[in-house]
Amino acid sequence: MGVCGKREFELLEKIGFVRYGGSPEELKAANMLIDELATMGVKGELEPFKVSCYDVKEVKFEVLEPFHKEYTVRGFGLSGNTADEGLTAEFAFVQQAEKMDLLDAKGKIVMVNGNINPTMYENIIKAGAVGFITFSGSVLDKEDETDIEMRTLKEEFLKFGKIPGITMRVKDAMEIVRDKATKVKITLKQDEGECDSHNVIAEIKGTQFPEEVVTFVAHYDTVPFANGVYDNGAGTVMIMEMLRHYVENPPKRTLRFVWFGSEERGLLGSKYYVEKHEKELENVVLLINVDMAGPIVGCDRAWVTADMSLVHMVEYLSKEIGHPIITVQDVYSSDSTPFADKGVPAISFARYGVGGSNPGHNRFDRIEYLSADSLQHTSDFLLKFCERIVDAVVFPVPREIPENMVEAVNKYLKKKAEKRAAK
Repeated sequence: MGVCGKREFELLEKIGFVRYGGSPEELKAANMLIDELATMGVKGELEPFKVSCYDVKEVKFEVLEPFHKEYTVRGFGLSGNTADEGLTAEFAFVQQAEKMDLLDAKGKIVMVNGNINPTMYENIIKAGAVGFITFSGSVLDKEDETDIEMRTLKEEFLKFGKIPGITMRVKDAMEIVRDKATKVKITLKQDEGECDSHNVIAEIKGTQFPEEVVTFVAHYDTVPFANGVYDNGAGTVMIMEMLRHYVENPPKRTLRFVWFGSEERGLLGSKYYVEKHEKELENVVLLINVDMAGPIVGCDRAWVTADMSLVHMVEYLSKEIGHPIITVQDVYSSDSTPFADKGVPAISFARYGVGGSNPGHNRFDRIEYLSADSLQHTSDFLLKFCERIVDAVVFPVPREIPENMVEAVNKYLKKKAEKRAAK
């Protein structure tokens, strides 16, 4: 038996709904995966973990001077609350929130270009700003066809403090800067707390080398508004199909399958997993991650956070069977990275849409832009790769992370920045 793109596509259609990390819909999708495992006689485990959650009750943004206008905005999740009467302050556009941009930001509500990253947020807090504004989208957006992004302050931000924030459309942000707003008002009221997100776990014992574990992972959560079939329902169904293959073709090595919750909220599911199962990771010889696939037009890619010999192996296989794939030694912004941080060699597979064919992280992540044939195309290569890895006479991938990849992982996880902040 091989893999079946048609079956993958049918499961993808079933789970193609918004399933944001920590939401009831995410749990619904997790239980659907448990049910799918049961059809193969495999018992799945739901492993809950706590995530921050919020419910915005009221959000309002007004320019007060030199003109008055109210704009449609979204509250920045977990950024706290204003007083009941709102927060009124002078306005400043601080571009990239570099220290030079913030010389006169104390006591002001500041707007940054696009989204905000931890360094920008830290600079804003240290500069004494009292609120912040971000923006999203394109000047070409039609309001009735697009959404203002829902954004949340992640844990790495909160160690610097908390000030109220909002996000708005880019064309409104441009108007505010163009018309030289000087005084603005934010009103933000939200309930903040904790809720459960879930990882889904299943395992097939190896017949010859059960102490050696190859772990397959994919995240099954989505961003708000997105049905998440491309990102990452596709990876979710592909590793399910791999599990189905190995149920019928028992592997020599133990295979563990993990579907992560709350990846879109900062790799929370995989970060929780590697901490909770750190001792077990000593037996994991390779982590295989699948994140985004299925576009009708696109190209296959692989990111190897491991020894260069694995890059060469994938390149050789590509030429051997005639399957084009772009392979690099690098960190991929996905659930493979927390494993690499713990010393587990990792490879991430994806099929990228090209030329605007597959919008992601918005309401246009839709099933009609994907196909069963495309899932089949990438899954066939993944299976060929796994056949050589899982049942190898001697496992071919060194159980180590090269120094250049250690540095790349540290940079991605901002470890050096965290050390500086702690001093």
